[in-house]
Amino acid sequence: MDSPADALTSIAADADVVGSLSPSRAGDFLTCPLLYRFRHVDRLPEQPSLDAVRGTVVHRALELLFDEPAAERTPERARDLLGPAWSQVGEAEPAVLALLSPHAADGPTEEAWLEQCGRVVDRYFTLEDPRRLEPAERELYVETVTGSRLVLRGIVDRLDVAPDGRVRVVDYKTGRSPGVGFEARALFQMRFYALVLLRSRGVLPAALQLMYLGNGEIITDRPDERDLLALERKVEAIWQAISEARTSGDWQPRPSKLCGWCAHQALCPAYGGTPPPFPPVLPVPPVPPQAPAATGSVLATIDPASISST
Repeated sequence: MDSPADALTSIAADADVVGSLSPSRAGDFLTCPLLYRFRHVDRLPEQPSLDAVRGTVVHRALELLFDEPAAERTPERARDLLGPAWSQVGEAEPAVLALLSPHAADGPTEEAWLEQCGRVVDRYFTLEDPRRLEPAERELYVETVTGSRLVLRGIVDRLDVAPDGRVRVVDYKTGRSPGVGFEARALFQMRFYALVLLRSRGVLPAALQLMYLGNGEIITDRPDERDLLALERKVEAIWQAISEARTSGDWQPRPSKLCGWCAHQALCPAYGGTPPPFPPVLPVPPVPPQAPAATGSVLATIDPASISST
């Protein structure tokens, strides 16, 4: 299962790069190296879940909402857009249609499921007023190449740019906010985007905002340049570990509470399974030493403390 960003990359076709990572791929490896192998080396199929599809439909409806004139961005209009969003998702991924067919086992009806999506959309309006916003970018594909020739890429839900140039990165989450001490993975994703923007545009985002529509909470992070440089070193280390696993064929499982949601548990040695034979692959070039990258003076012009969390 790949990120939509995998289909959009242009730099990764360059023979001079050592490889590429998105936040989801890096997160898979951190969660479990064997999961990374199943998804991105073996490319084993996974049945889509209604939770994941709901996230895609709600994201699409909110994207469409900002195509409307500002005064018409109401909860009622957002609910109206769920139908077209669902149709577009179904056309792009026909397999998801079966999840709500009359013959689906123990599944909700399409009407009941869209009502669930509607409640998530309604909660969005408790967090901000879209009539007062004009996002600079939506569903923005971003990519860059580090000094070691590793491609970093992803898709940003929304980019807000203030009149004075301050940038806010916004990501919608249709689930509930993580408990105290469990925000690390979500913040990793947002700082990953911030790092790509820093490298590709020379701009340090003033705020990274996670909007949890499952329970109506916002988490805001204001990283400094040192935070992002530390993340870059971590991403390079992740790629190095992936490269070593591809060369050795040693993909260790990492059992955790998340195993209950894994589509490949039956193949996992931690649960008595046997992975498929490892496909032969060429060794991945190791990450060469990275030269310090210069940053523009624009970084000094942004005051992170001055941007609102909403």
